[in-house]
Amino acid sequence: MANFLIAALYKFVELSDYQQLQQPLFEFCEALQVKGTLLLAEEGINGTIAGSKDGVEAVLDHLRTDPRLATLEHKESWAEKMPFYRMKVKLKREIVTMGVPNVHARTMAGTYVKPAEWNALIDDPDVVVVDVRNDYEVSIGSFNLAVNPHTTSFSEFPQWVAEQSAQGGVLAEGRRVAMFCTGGIRCEKSTAYLRSQGFDDVYHLEGGILKYLETVPAEESRWKGECFVFDERVSVRHGLAPGSYELCRACRLPLDAKDKASELYEEGVSCPHCHDTHSDEQKQRFRERQKQVELARKRRQRHIGVRMK
Repeated sequence: MANFLIAALYKFVELSDYQQLQQPLFEFCEALQVKGTLLLAEEGINGTIAGSKDGVEAVLDHLRTDPRLATLEHKESWAEKMPFYRMKVKLKREIVTMGVPNVHARTMAGTYVKPAEWNALIDDPDVVVVDVRNDYEVSIGSFNLAVNPHTTSFSEFPQWVAEQSAQGGVLAEGRRVAMFCTGGIRCEKSTAYLRSQGFDDVYHLEGGILKYLETVPAEESRWKGECFVFDERVSVRHGLAPGSYELCRACRLPLDAKDKASELYEEGVSCPHCHDTHSDEQKQRFRERQKQVELARKRRQRHIGVRMK
């Protein structure tokens, strides 16, 4: 039985007093035993929280009492176990880090496309469909024929745009561009960036992949694979059902059954992605940590950072 409500939220809005919002918001969530991470910046709010239905809804209602956040939207899903281990409210320069000044997603974002209309847009051969997530996210699922920029962080996206805008690039000659990401925040900012670079015909998936998987029937879907999420669920399928991936506790990348069957996989210590990136000293520390994890499992207790099996 799914007992924990998960709410993913973000809003680009001017929060000049964001530093003063941090502690009261943290204390409000703590009092309701709501956990997760919320990011506050001058450009808005972003994050995911989880807890009891009443607790999460109370936090959302509390946020919306601020007139600037009155229209804050969120996406819901459910989990059988708490997907977070603590509550964090962090102050940031950006709620999603691009590292480029004066990209105003609040006023410059491209055209929103609802999930029900997304298929028709990306089926158009004249539209360039771009997945603005990181490479490891794209590797476990994406839309048919979507371009993978092969970035390791969102801050690399502007350089990719510069390269692909040159002659012969996928963005050359003012192509129509449709972008998507997990929940909508990165594609909202990336479309604003493209518009700041002179692109006019730019679209993005409203609510992101999660809203598409939640609302579009699987038999009509253009999505292939699973969608990586930044909590202990690791990935989700259509209907936001739990996926099949687990995390490598050494590098935090998603692992499938093939990865776990590899001779390079050692639970809690290494995987095919990171086996040659950690020192022997680091691996020994990981092994000691894994011993504590195994003890916690035997006692049916949770060890911080590890999902119970």
